[in-house]
Amino acid sequence: MMLERQYQARLIRKLRRFFPGCVILKNDPDYMSGVPDLTILYGPKWGMLEVKGDEDSPEQPNQGYYIRILNEMSFAAFIHPGNEAEVLRALQLTFES
Repeated sequence: MMLERQYQARLIRKLRRFFPGCVILKNDPDYMSGVPDLTILYGPKWGMLEVKGDEDSPEQPNQGYYIRILNEMSFAAFIHPGNEAEVLRALQLTFES
């Protein structure tokens, strides 16, 4: 199992390669409990990702709620090494639409 912070650092590097010129913001869980970890701004579009070290990492209170409502607005998803390719493809499709 990879530590979440290690995976998040690797993921941020990958996001910058996949989406050149994007702006990635790390969100403060102490400000809004359950808000996804990362906001990715890319042109006129945005997405939010809740980073998990693996697929069995527990969901914290409010995380599912924010993923649902933010995904209805633009794009939001849980991401971990096991679903990374699928989530990044869905994010790419959102940014291209």
